[in-house]
Amino acid sequence: MELNAFQQWVKDYYEKRGWSDLNIFTRIGFLAEETGEVARAIRALEIGRDRPDEVVGSYEENKQELVEELGDVLGNIIVIANKYEISLEEVFSAHQEKLHKRYKG
Repeated sequence: MELNAFQQWVKDYYEKRGWSDLNIFTRIGFLAEETGEVARAIRALEIGRDRPDEVVGSYEENKQELVEELGDVLGNIIVIANKYEISLEEVFSAHQEKLHKRYKG
């Protein structure tokens, strides 16, 4: 899916569910929560999780979990960008430009 189309899809989907109506500080909390879930997924991939209350997944299952958690982080970032009418292309370009200026290359 093309980047702008995905950003629009997230906007439409989250609005339909009422998720875009949440206070921005609540959304930041969700982003922090999802970032923690990314860390947990990476830990499962890299060193495992030694907990008796969790099922040990295969590498592919753990990798799929990471894919899903990264999607949740991206969804929250898109909602924040949409709130301030910022396209992901603008975010990507600004980030690239900032790094090129900072590191001269």
